[in-house]
Amino acid sequence: MAVHAVSSRLLPTPGLEQRHASRGIRTNGGRYELAAGSGDAEVSEFSVFDHRSMAHALQLAARGMFTTQPNPRVGCVIAQGETWVGEGAHLQAGGPHAEVFALRQAGAQARGATAYVTLEPCAHHGRTPPCAEALVAAQVKRVVVAAGDPFDQVNGRGVQRLREAGIEVQVGLMEAQARELNLGFYARVQRRRPFVRLKLASSLDGRIALANGASRWVTGAAARQDVQYWRARSSAILSSARTVEIDDPLLTVRLDQPFAPPLRVILAHRRLPPISARLFHDRATPTLLVAPPELLKGTDWPCQTLALPANEQGVELPQLLHALAERGINELHTECGGILAASLLRAELVDELLWYQAPRLLGGDSRPALGALGVTELTEQGRWRLLECRQVGEDLRLRLRPVAVPSI
Repeated sequence: MAVHAVSSRLLPTPGLEQRHASRGIRTNGGRYELAAGSGDAEVSEFSVFDHRSMAHALQLAARGMFTTQPNPRVGCVIAQGETWVGEGAHLQAGGPHAEVFALRQAGAQARGATAYVTLEPCAHHGRTPPCAEALVAAQVKRVVVAAGDPFDQVNGRGVQRLREAGIEVQVGLMEAQARELNLGFYARVQRRRPFVRLKLASSLDGRIALANGASRWVTGAAARQDVQYWRARSSAILSSARTVEIDDPLLTVRLDQPFAPPLRVILAHRRLPPISARLFHDRATPTLLVAPPELLKGTDWPCQTLALPANEQGVELPQLLHALAERGINELHTECGGILAASLLRAELVDELLWYQAPRLLGGDSRPALGALGVTELTEQGRWRLLECRQVGEDLRLRLRPVAVPSI
């Protein structure tokens, strides 16, 4: 996947100015600020300097927010005593890993030093050599790891290799923050599907368009710009054929900083989107059209296609998510109409809601943000936990996760 280097600067973005109070993370314009000790099982194992060093490693990892997919975001700091002598971040799949950058900068000072790494060092030969071996060769004395790497070819092997070489290894410092930074990677590897974020934009009464279909714009310019951050950090953007037909969106990222263009995934059921739609003729960003096999016959589409079986409700969504995971999709950002949104929610496939609400009322004769959910009882089913409520321009942005979210 090519990286669009729009600018060499890493600029603050509205979506990155957020607070994760439950995990002790605050972000401010691309920089992570982490509360020391939050998320650690054994806080006493680690010193104040350990926490400060891992917090800086997480800040470094965030530099790859828009560019590392399908790889995880990883940062590394090398410290000699209580002085940082090297640092690095993984910025692009196939490029050097964070540990390699940090060791290069540290040079001979890495010998006898402590390495702080946000994810377990790899122990296998992939597109790059194993980082565990690089740390062993540099003769570091101690390695502090925030979170384990669940990838089959790592999954404890990196820690094992370091310990076999006589290196002291500690795992779990700021683990919650490190996992939060790579929610999509953990979902893809452990659950075999992407982390699904459903974006909705509506009036206060949950309406997305007037009865005549007019919808530009329900929310303000600041909210629409804020969405660019969430698109950019995702590996793919999912929408429906009906949304493409009605709104003719481009579904691209518009940010003045480097990003890897997310794959646009258009889901069709009974009818295909018009081949004249703008996104099919924008070759700078890849597009994947997903539909039942019989629907794809007879048309030469100017994009990738994927045939998946369907039932009466449409393409089977779990199969779609599995197919996207097989393509290396970590985070799936969804912008669609009420029908597909409701289908994802009914199937309990949404991991996070990103809901923008404009201070206006459109009334019951307008189009709703969600289709029928089939809720018959006010039980815990369908309850959401509020992570954040933030004003963006004149609108509100709510971030929520299911009360019974799977462990990631």
